[in-house]
Amino acid sequence: QVQLVESGGGLVQAGGSLRLSCAASGRTIDSYVMGWFRQAPGKERSFVAAIRPNGINRYADSVKGRFTISRGSAKNTVYLQMDSLKPEDTAVYCCAADVIGSGLYDSWGQGAQVTVSS
Repeated sequence: QVQLVESGGGLVQAGGSLRLSCAASGRTIDSYVMGWFRQAPGKERSFVAAIRPNGINRYADSVKGRFTISRGSAKNTVYLQMDSLKPEDTAVYCCAADVIGSGLYDSWGQGAQVTVSS
């Protein structure tokens, strides 16, 4: 298993930016698909972005062009750069890893709160 810890959440005004970090320990994550998900109050968890070991990224339509997922130059860190934030981006954001390679995310962080005020 790999342990994931998110940081960088907070309160920001609409139009602002935040960068979330996901620090991994226990295993090197370079060979894993890593993803970001979010869950808003009263809603189900939804996919935000993912990055494959070859660097190919995928984004939800709602964040495409505003969010960027990347791997840190320091090993074992994944980032989510969030620009042009909107109130509807308010949610708890979690990072996840596909450790087993099944195509399903099997390791999850606790999450970081992001609140965007209008």
